[in-house]
Amino acid sequence: MSGPSLSNPLRPVLLAAARSPRLEKTVAGMGLTRKVVDRFVAGEAEPAAVSAVRDILTTGRFATVDYLGEDTTDPAQATATVDAYLSLLRSYATLSESIETPRPLEVSLKLSALGQSLPGDGAKIALSNAHRIVTAAEEVGAWVTVDAEDHTTTDSTLSIVRTLRRDFPTLGTVLQAYLHRTEADCREFSGPRSRIRLCKGAYQEPASVAFQKSAEVDASYLRCLKVLMDGNGYPMVASHDPVMIDAALDFAKQAKRTSEDFEFQMLYGIRDGEQRRLVAEGNHLRVYIPYGSQWYGYFMRRLAERPANLMFFMRSLASND
Repeated sequence: MSGPSLSNPLRPVLLAAARSPRLEKTVAGMGLTRKVVDRFVAGEAEPAAVSAVRDILTTGRFATVDYLGEDTTDPAQATATVDAYLSLLRSYATLSESIETPRPLEVSLKLSALGQSLPGDGAKIALSNAHRIVTAAEEVGAWVTVDAEDHTTTDSTLSIVRTLRRDFPTLGTVLQAYLHRTEADCREFSGPRSRIRLCKGAYQEPASVAFQKSAEVDASYLRCLKVLMDGNGYPMVASHDPVMIDAALDFAKQAKRTSEDFEFQMLYGIRDGEQRRLVAEGNHLRVYIPYGSQWYGYFMRRLAERPANLMFFMRSLASND
């Protein structure tokens, strides 16, 4: 969520490893991996995710839950993913008896997990599956945000978002600041009642579509953030970067936004103290909580994003010897 830390020289290697079935088998087979993964992933089953959400809510933070999975090529798996979200949303009903604004409960969807990558009618299947989930979320008073994936899916994803917004105007979507196109996308998608989660980006992208230098990504993030804060929607500032957090507070003040008019978002298990500090100062902050058995790709991207995450993993390896 926080986007690429391009100062990590191993980032390209780790992102390539995130899509390697052979390395997934190796990493998953390491005895200590589960212990380390638990820092970033709530668990493999729904009860663990619900427990994590409950704990987050007691601290005054909000939650969004991602049932892990992507690049689904099996229709049955896409259906299973829908069923997992519907079950989770039923559990949400036991966590909150009232609808609040901004809503403290949310789910995050990857369209490729809902069938977007299926041959033929993949986009239609993903749209139909997403519509079922958003309808169920409306019934329990939860929000939904559509996640961003690599740039090859962006046009399809935003097309599906446009369609869903006809029935669900507050549907959120994620825009990635490292893409050249994102400032223009921010202007298009940040109208009244819209919700945009702005992150830096977590995939390995070519220079033809994405900024490659950290300073360029930061500058793009700031431009996009200013567009969102000056717009009519509800910006969701997904970053762990202190510079971006301070900028968001400054831009919000300039735009005369209150804490009800935007929120911060951070990943489960990262900068917990900073999350609590922002909430204590009166800000809204939502924690992105992933769960499920398909944690490998997510985990590797977290290692690639920040050198601190990689060092945590390496220290765990060393302590296990």
